[in-house]
Amino acid sequence: MRHKRQFNRKPHKSTGGPRRGMPVPASAPLRLEPKPPKQYGKPFVLLEDTNLNTFEYVAGAWIPYGLTIAQCRHECLVKQLPQKVNDKTRYEVRSQIPPAA
Repeated sequence: MRHKRQFNRKPHKSTGGPRRGMPVPASAPLRLEPKPPKQYGKPFVLLEDTNLNTFEYVAGAWIPYGLTIAQCRHECLVKQLPQKVNDKTRYEVRSQIPPAA
């Protein structure tokens, strides 16, 4: 027995039939070649202060580092560490190793 529709009086649209309109051209599936995996070197720690200056720990002292964290994100793998040191944010940075040719 068919149920009576009480609130929605619009007829249902069929979803099973073919669509009318422009036909969709059949094309061959595109083959995407996988990218070679990136390899990263040993991690090192950088600190970033409130002025966005970065520092690297070398030989028991924090010395200024040449790149900012934003620049490092483009070239390296950067992970923010949860602990802060004297209100400076710690980051673990891994430089990318160029592929052997």
